[in-house]
Amino acid sequence: MKFIKSTILLLMIATLPAFLSAQAKNKSGEYYQITVYHFTTAAQQAILDSYLKDAYLPALHRQQINTVGVFTAIANDTAADKRLYVIFPVKSLKQAGELSAKIAKDNEYLSNGKQYLDVPFDSPAYTRMENILLKAFPLAPFMNLPKLSAPLTERVYELRSYESASEKIFENKVKMFNEGGEVALFKSLNFNAVFYASVIAGSHMPNLMYMTTFENMADRDLHWKNFGSSPVWKTLSALPEYQHNVSHIDDIFMRPVSYSDF
Repeated sequence: MKFIKSTILLLMIATLPAFLSAQAKNKSGEYYQITVYHFTTAAQQAILDSYLKDAYLPALHRQQINTVGVFTAIANDTAADKRLYVIFPVKSLKQAGELSAKIAKDNEYLSNGKQYLDVPFDSPAYTRMENILLKAFPLAPFMNLPKLSAPLTERVYELRSYESASEKIFENKVKMFNEGGEVALFKSLNFNAVFYASVIAGSHMPNLMYMTTFENMADRDLHWKNFGSSPVWKTLSALPEYQHNVSHIDDIFMRPVSYSDF
């Protein structure tokens, strides 16, 4: 059965367009799109912010996608490769596949996004962009908006990516989150998670990603201290069946921009 699941995952990646129609009827949970804009200058960030605020997010809202998160990496202050993240849910792979074409027919979007859309070749709005498509975990099928009270400038959104050495080992880590109880542990410790999901198309695979949220960095550190000392975690992480199922972790700290939906 595990071999069959791994084969299906590979086919999804290789034949994503053909897979859209069949998955449109899947009601087991939603999908997520993460777009990462890489840029280097304040001028590029100004173009991106204007485009996202005035053109792209309103266009997504008109497509009934009403919870669009936009975040800047906290590391941007000192990083040469600065990043802006856009994250939102879609109901199906069919919706994800058709979204760009629908927005391209939106005259208000075309007008308000003109500066970004018509940017000169020698003065681009970004150095590169990437898209990641994810499927929500079975035990966390839908996005939860965070409940935070701190000012936006203090909040910490933590986006974590766990890569595994093979498809089979990746499935083991996903099982650890779901049936193993890792998602339940995060919930019991009030990590205020937005989503947990498996990457089905992206540049780093196989991997899963999830986002937790905190009032500030001290609040984040305290939550992780409690997680690490939890008897539940100590028992779960020591189980033989869950050993060595993560080969690489990326941990990104972010803050929402003023026009973000969450």
